[in-house]
Amino acid sequence: MHPLRKSRPLRRVVLASAGTVSAFVLLLSLKPHSLPEPAAAPSPVPSSSVGAPGGSGGSGSSGSGSSGSGSTGSGGGSTSGTRTVTGESVQTRWGPVQVRVTVAGGRITDVTAVTYPQDNPRDQQINSSALPELRSEALRAQGADIDTVSGATYTSDGYRESLQSALDAAGL
Repeated sequence: MHPLRKSRPLRRVVLASAGTVSAFVLLLSLKPHSLPEPAAAPSPVPSSSVGAPGGSGGSGSSGSGSSGSGSTGSGGGSTSGTRTVTGESVQTRWGPVQVRVTVAGGRITDVTAVTYPQDNPRDQQINSSALPELRSEALRAQGADIDTVSGATYTSDGYRESLQSALDAAGL
């Protein structure tokens, strides 16, 4: 006779209970696929610093005309100096992402990832290819309207959000 037949009903109950508990524990151990809610910042992050010491240039907003996403102008007029602005640190699922932007004459001239996930070899592998691609996209777009890099979705989202905060602080 088979061991799970009517002659041993208690064994069947014990095995079914153990299977149910195991499945429930495995289900609870799965990680969610949504972005975590950002926690309140413990202290404010400095959002801008002037890159040119003794800046005799002036107010930083030389804007007569093309502010916005149009990047067709030649940029030939007066420049208001070079400024470096650091965006907010954005907490992603795999770690914080923070971007620093250099602006000259109302145009983005450089974008640098200051903080990004690099705790394990997989993070390093992903970000070694994703960050240069995000940087070139930001320079090309002259803004934070950039595409997500496949395989680096969380880093791309954090990069975009930190870039936008830096551009906001720079007045672009």
